[in-house]
Amino acid sequence: MERKLRVGQPITPEEFDELSDAQLERLVPKAYREFFPGKDDCADGYFYLHDGTAWSFYKGGFLDD
Repeated sequence: MERKLRVGQPITPEEFDELSDAQLERLVPKAYREFFPGKDDCADGYFYLHDGTAWSFYKGGFLDD
């Protein structure tokens, strides 16, 4: 059974590969969604925000937290 993914919930690299850009975007908090560049531009499951911090799908939060 597939689990329900929520904003800020960490995902595995396998889940990252399986999810579409739209599905991944919904995992990012609304305040940061405009900075999501799309799956192809996420090095190792993360992307950079305007202030230089990085959001990680594998952590479900910021890399530095």
